[in-house]
Amino acid sequence: MKRFALIVVAMAFTSSAVAAGIDSRAYTCVGLHGLITANRFVFINYPSFMDFVVTNASYCSGGEVLQLRSVPTSDDPECPVNYCRSRGGGGSN
Repeated sequence: MKRFALIVVAMAFTSSAVAAGIDSRAYTCVGLHGLITANRFVFINYPSFMDFVVTNASYCSGGEVLQLRSVPTSDDPECPVNYCRSRGGGGSN
């Protein structure tokens, strides 16, 4: 719940493009990491992902852990990004 509240508040202050989600394929892997770092978290609007990526574990709630996942970018089909997942569940790629 803490993560959700932080995300909602932060979305109100971020650009509408980032808040609405971005297509990771429009960025290079380095560019995507720069965007995530600048905004602290970004919603990836990609059909097989559709979730937030974060800069670090401080954006995960108490019941979540940081996990690496990959998303496609313009220069890398498997660009690694940080993602919060439930301690008991696994994410799929």
